[in-house]
Amino acid sequence: MRRPLIAGNFKMYLNKEQVKGLCRAISDFLGQKRYTDRDILVCPPFVYLMTAFESVDRSLVSIGAQNMYFEKEGAFTGEVSFEMLKDCGATFVIIGHSERRKYFFETEELLRKKIIAAIGAGLIPIYCVGEKIEDRNSNRHFDVVKRQVAEGLRDVNFKADNLVIAYEPVWAIGTGVNATPEQAEEMHIFIRQIISEMRGAEVANSLRILYGGSVKPDNIDSLMKMANIDGALVGGASLKAEQFTRIIDYRI
Repeated sequence: MRRPLIAGNFKMYLNKEQVKGLCRAISDFLGQKRYTDRDILVCPPFVYLMTAFESVDRSLVSIGAQNMYFEKEGAFTGEVSFEMLKDCGATFVIIGHSERRKYFFETEELLRKKIIAAIGAGLIPIYCVGEKIEDRNSNRHFDVVKRQVAEGLRDVNFKADNLVIAYEPVWAIGTGVNATPEQAEEMHIFIRQIISEMRGAEVANSLRILYGGSVKPDNIDSLMKMANIDGALVGGASLKAEQFTRIIDYRI
């Protein structure tokens, strides 16, 4: 049985006090609910990792980063290593978000190095894949996602407990347009088939695959009813406690 994961990606939003207040509100909500059937993760900007770490009950909320470099240390100005993330209390790291691919030209080869480094350091990467609208309109969406999964995870020693995949159709991120539950489920099944070919059915059936792309309180329930959707990577709706806690409190 795959344990659902609800992850909030704060992106480059909020100041220190806002991160503190949001994390405390999420932690307080979880303290009241005491879920035993789902995991919760928040991913603030690098500079607020310690703020988030100190503002939550770590038995209820995990801390993740939004990116990392694949070297342990060195003359890499402006980069942050996996060891630095661990020192700040991070246990997860988002790798390959579509905004990193678009604005920072990150390739599957670079992302593969990051995934290998993260797993080797004991961090759990959330590897993001997804097609652009032109790919879907030209019926190339399966080919694009297959390439991203296959190349990004090539020669990576991953298991179901040290990797998470997030399917985030680029056309649905920050646009207010989301994939239908059926579209998301179809792609999640396809990704699981790719993983089965790479690592076997046992890993494929146990690996968590999240959906990301305009996840909101009004669509989380229908998404989570799908058999192969194991949680959500939430962007804008994770910035407001009342919205994110409603997503956490999904009902199926």
